[in-house]
Amino acid sequence: MDERVLRNFMTPEGRLHTIPSKQAKLLVVLDHLAQSFEPGCHYPEKDVNEILEGFHPDYAALRRYLVENLFLTREDGVYWRSGGSFDV
Repeated sequence: MDERVLRNFMTPEGRLHTIPSKQAKLLVVLDHLAQSFEPGCHYPEKDVNEILEGFHPDYAALRRYLVENLFLTREDGVYWRSGGSFDV
């Protein structure tokens, strides 16, 4: 199902054409976006914005959703990956 959700919301070039409104589909997309952040690395907000803007122009909403859904953690303007699936 995850691949189907991604196909429905992502362009072939990997950009997000619509942010899902349904929570289950949003979580699939957020997990995909979280893969862009290396576990253990810390990112200033500017870098997070640049990464997310590569997916969708409303990077602020994506950043907020990633934090609200525990894919990223934010402290003092610094972000790090704290959730999402991991390849082992």
